[in-house]
Amino acid sequence: MPVNLQAPDPAALLPVPGVRLGVTMAGVRKANRRDLTVIALDEGAAVAGVFTSNRFCAAPVQLCRQRLAAGSAIRALLINTGNANAGTGADGLARAEQTCAALAGLMGVAPEQVLPFSTGVIMETLPVDRIAAGLPGALAALAPDAWGEAAAGIMTTDTLPKAASRRIEIDGQSVTLTGISKGAGMIRPNMATMLGFVATDANIAQPLLKQLVREAADASFNRITIDGDTSTNDCFMLIASRKAAHAEITSLSSPQGQALRAAVVSLAQELAQAIVRDGEGATKFISITVEGGRDEAECKLAAYAIAHSPLVKTAFFASDPNLGRILAAVGYAGIADLDQSLIDLHLDDVHVVTRGGRRPEYREEDGQRVMKQSEISIRVGLNRGAASTTVWTCDLSHDYVSINADYRS
Repeated sequence: MPVNLQAPDPAALLPVPGVRLGVTMAGVRKANRRDLTVIALDEGAAVAGVFTSNRFCAAPVQLCRQRLAAGSAIRALLINTGNANAGTGADGLARAEQTCAALAGLMGVAPEQVLPFSTGVIMETLPVDRIAAGLPGALAALAPDAWGEAAAGIMTTDTLPKAASRRIEIDGQSVTLTGISKGAGMIRPNMATMLGFVATDANIAQPLLKQLVREAADASFNRITIDGDTSTNDCFMLIASRKAAHAEITSLSSPQGQALRAAVVSLAQELAQAIVRDGEGATKFISITVEGGRDEAECKLAAYAIAHSPLVKTAFFASDPNLGRILAAVGYAGIADLDQSLIDLHLDDVHVVTRGGRRPEYREEDGQRVMKQSEISIRVGLNRGAASTTVWTCDLSHDYVSINADYRS
């Protein structure tokens, strides 16, 4: 069961002017499953994205990068689940192009104006014929208020759809943001989540959209991990239909740009944290803050060492305050000149370690009280500078092994 996460109310997901979504069953991998989604954009929309750092990236990732770099005016996003189209070589790239061409033909746009996205099993041939056959149904279903259906349609091992909305004002004009994401395993994005899409009607210049999607990813999806595995298909896309009535935003440091940035980052963080809360087999949601570093980079080293440690994660699953495992992870994180005699450790409100050793007042029953909670915060003080960072993770349970052992069955 997900950790304190509820399915979104479709009625609370706000339509974004200039954006329509359609979902259908194409039988990409399994019958009777909604596995094909089209996001159609009105002319004039701007799109920017960040993608996986995995060098063995999937064919759709390669194609998206090419088309965005070429400055193509994007009119549609095509998303399939059940098949990652990764590890498929030149044939996989050709098949991704074929699905884009099929959708472009039905919409009356150029193939390079379609971006493909895939998620699912790696190293299996993408069934172009099934996807092409499903496209008319997806187009017939296009609607501005179909965000809930799309959130469900991009799921794989997720137990719940993930979606959220925001509404803000810029220069007295209403601006809407709505986003969806998916992911529950193979999550250590290095840029984004497995799939994430946020749309807004804000009127923002294209170069700023590229800057904003990177900043939002770094503040959200780049701060989560479930199992330390970086997917071949990760992407986070930011769409601006530019339908809002305010003047074009030309600087993210302006009051208007700051308002939009805050809303995008807030929405992206909610979607990213929902992925951790729905992590495969997760029973605990864990926030890890490392502070007092010389720079943010070394704080991240320590935070991710804790977040990736199977020993730490299994201790949290067992509610066992075996907190020396956290200190061990900090010690091997890669901070070469770390002074262990300066380290502090808090578990929620419980001060566990001071100056590198067990605090005399610490009692294990206090640690166990916190460990039994479904939401837990870890705070490590390096006490060597002013930098800090926070990442979000979950515990590691028996169910994680079972889910991934049975993934293809």
